[in-house]
Amino acid sequence: MNKGLRTAIILLLIVVAGGYLYTIFRPAVTVESEDTAHPEFGFKANLATKYGDIIPIMFEVKGKDVAKIDLIFNDSTLNSWTNPSGKIVYDLDASFFGLGAKEIVLQSTMKNGNSYSDRRLVRILSDVAPEQLTAKIVKSYPQNTSSFTQGLEFSGGTLYESTGQRGESQVMQMSLESGTILNKIGLDANYFGEGITILNDKIYQITWTEQKCFIYDKATLQLQNDLSYTGQGWGLCNDGESIIMSDGSERIVFRNPETFQIERSIEVYDHVGPRTQLNELEYIDGKIYANVWMLDLVLIIDPMSGKVLAEIDGSEISKAGKGTGDVMNGIAYNPASKKLYFTGKKWPKLFEVTVQ
Repeated sequence: MNKGLRTAIILLLIVVAGGYLYTIFRPAVTVESEDTAHPEFGFKANLATKYGDIIPIMFEVKGKDVAKIDLIFNDSTLNSWTNPSGKIVYDLDASFFGLGAKEIVLQSTMKNGNSYSDRRLVRILSDVAPEQLTAKIVKSYPQNTSSFTQGLEFSGGTLYESTGQRGESQVMQMSLESGTILNKIGLDANYFGEGITILNDKIYQITWTEQKCFIYDKATLQLQNDLSYTGQGWGLCNDGESIIMSDGSERIVFRNPETFQIERSIEVYDHVGPRTQLNELEYIDGKIYANVWMLDLVLIIDPMSGKVLAEIDGSEISKAGKGTGDVMNGIAYNPASKKLYFTGKKWPKLFEVTVQ
C-alpha cells in the first residue's frame, strides 16, 4: 500500500473559565491511507460554553491533499478555506445562534473529490443565574378536586380551565369565587387534553400525544376547527400574535394561530444547563411563566432568548393546597386586576398569590 499521502488536521478549542485555560479538543491522529487521508476532529467529547463567550478554534492542516475545509455551526457555514495549509484560527461567536444544543461540523473536501465530516454538539448556556423568588398566598378559592388541571387562563374577567385524562378531558368556563362550572365541553375519550390559551376570542386546546389542537368559540365553547402538529403537546400561552407551546422538553415553539405551523423556537436554559419538563404556560408582562412538571416550581423565561430569568418556589402553595391531589400545575394571570393565581392537578383550592 502506498502510504505517501499524509494529511492530518489538529483542532483545538480553548476555553477560559475560572482563571484556568482548558484544552477541550485534542490533536487528531495523522491518517495514512492511499485514498482516505483526510482531516478529522481530534476531540471525542461534546462541550458547553456560556452565552456571549467567544470560542477560539485553531486547526492545522498538514499536507497538500485537502482542497477545501468548511466550518459549519448550527447548519450555517461560518467560514470556508480553499487549499488550506498550516495553522488556521477562527473565533466563533456562538451566542449569535442563541441558547441550546448546536451542532459543529468540520467538513473537508479532498482534491480527489472525496468529502469527510466529523460532528460534535456544543451547548450554549445562559449567562444569567436565575433570581430566586417565592410565591406567597394572598387568598384561596374553591377548586374542583376532579379536575386534572392542564391549562388555566383568564379572558374578559372569566376563568377558563382545561383538564386531562382520557375520558375526563374537557374545557370549562369557571366562577373564580365559587369554583362553579358555568359551561363545559368534553373531548372524545380517545383524547388526553392538555394546555389552553385564548386569542382573538378563540380557545386553543392541545392534546398530549394525539397531535391535535382543538379550537373553540370562547363565548359558547362550540368546536370550530382542529389543527394538526407533530410531537407531544403540554402547555400553551400566547403573546397576542403567536401561539406559544411546550412539549415537555427544553424547547418552546411559537406557532401561527391560523395554520399552527412553527414560526420560531427557543431552547430554555439557565447558567447550568437545559430546563426540561416545561408544562403549563402563561404569558405575563412580556415573559413566559412555566410550571416544571413534578416540581413546586415556576420558571420565568425570556421569550426572545430562552434564558431563565427567575425561579418561583411554590412549595408553600403546594403544602397548603395539594391535599390528596397531584402536582402543582396551573398558572393564570388576570390582566384586568393584575392578579396572579396558582393551582394544581385535582387540588381542592386555587390561590391568588404574590411573588417576592
